[in-house]
Amino acid sequence: MLILKTKRLVNHKYFHQFIIAVILINSVVLGLQASSSTRIYYDNYLSIVDKLCLTIFIFELSLRILTDRSQFFKNGWNIFDVIIIGFSCIAGISHITVLRGFRVIRVLHLVSEFPMLERVVKGMILSLPGVGAAITLLIIIFYMAAVMATTYFGESFPDLFGTIGASIYTLFQVMTLESWSTGVVRPVMVKFSYAWMFFVPFIMMTTYIILNLFIGIIGHAIQSVEKHHQRKNSNSRDIEDIAKRLELIERCLQHEIRRRRSMKD
Repeated sequence: MLILKTKRLVNHKYFHQFIIAVILINSVVLGLQASSSTRIYYDNYLSIVDKLCLTIFIFELSLRILTDRSQFFKNGWNIFDVIIIGFSCIAGISHITVLRGFRVIRVLHLVSEFPMLERVVKGMILSLPGVGAAITLLIIIFYMAAVMATTYFGESFPDLFGTIGASIYTLFQVMTLESWSTGVVRPVMVKFSYAWMFFVPFIMMTTYIILNLFIGIIGHAIQSVEKHHQRKNSNSRDIEDIAKRLELIERCLQHEIRRRRSMKD
């Protein structure tokens, strides 16, 4: 009986909303604790709120373990919560700064509370094989371009292209379009006027083609998840319609039976 009441409490929508609110409050508190200026004046109050939030998380986790039992660890989000809360407890005892900052990751749990966010995450996970292929292609292009850039421009611009590693980092800056013209290409073109023939095709291949390929792969995966979700909803609606029709037929039959009985009487 106690377990049934606990399960109703854990599955109640207001309980979920309360936990979401606590997660958001704890995230804000961790952000304020990370700021030295805020910590000077409000550290005691923030610590109290932080410990209160951690206590609520431990209580909620205990209730879910009590109700779900062996099924609890079959859910990936439950394992995620156990790891984060476990690190939080260790941080509270040992005061390890790294573990304290690690607790803010639990805000990712909000993904499971919003179906749209969950579908986006599932789409991104489904896109990993395609993204892996695109990353492999990007690595090949970067390596070839780095070798060429080091060969052509390394002696004149050792800071930018002196080694393969430096060339890869500079080319990554060029790909992101961060000061690529004034910081990299134009200084190189002062000595090598043909340098644009190398950098322009590189930007076209990496920035406009490969990155759009990433977006296309992820977008396609999200659309697949969305279509699956729509089919699932459509099937559930069909089942509900069939159930309603069967219920209506049953009522009509019961009404007909009562009518015939009344006629006999």
